[in-house]
Amino acid sequence: MARTAKKQDEVAVADNFRCRLYLITPPQIDDDFPAQLEQALSGGDVACLQIRLKDQPDDIIKAAAQALMPIAHAHDVAVLINDRPDLAAAVDADGAHVGQEDTPYKEARTLLGPDAIIGVTCHDSRHLAMTAGEQGADYVAFGAFFDTPTKDPKAKAELELLRWWASVMEVPQVAIGGITPDNARPVVEAGADFLAVSSGVWAHQDGPKAAVEALNKICDEVFEGA
Repeated sequence: MARTAKKQDEVAVADNFRCRLYLITPPQIDDDFPAQLEQALSGGDVACLQIRLKDQPDDIIKAAAQALMPIAHAHDVAVLINDRPDLAAAVDADGAHVGQEDTPYKEARTLLGPDAIIGVTCHDSRHLAMTAGEQGADYVAFGAFFDTPTKDPKAKAELELLRWWASVMEVPQVAIGGITPDNARPVVEAGADFLAVSSGVWAHQDGPKAAVEALNKICDEVFEGA
């Protein structure tokens, strides 16, 4: 079985796995976004949706989660809340993603319980990733691999980091930062378990469905050629 965005003890990690998509919402969303999400999810396999609304009031984040979770769950897509495990617990999301300056992993686990999905930003650091994995994180996130319009990345990661992690660790790794259908192939080939994509889907010239289709095609081709 390929690695998935599920609890690690529910997954049989295989040497040959297919990379999957991990969508991240734009920094701000409007009333049209649920329709955009529906379009994206109709384009093919997506493992996870992260609701990432930095510096937005709690009620805005909760309202977004309540609007988007039914759509995601109808497509068997897990929903995580960025930075805020407390809000993830409040809206009964599937889990949370925490950064190095956010709620510590252990505190997030206490808030969300043993069955939640909790991932940790590790930038370009092997040490941070090893620590997160040893603590029990369900995945580690490396990046940024490319320039990104959605945030000012704190680090630049190299593809060799993905190759190294895939060779020595079983904890799934998420590649993040400026990934698009035009540059995703080498990231998948390097061993990423998940591609975290935001503007590469929502700002795609042919729409979110076409972007998801294109990214899934790359994942299929790399997997089948392995």
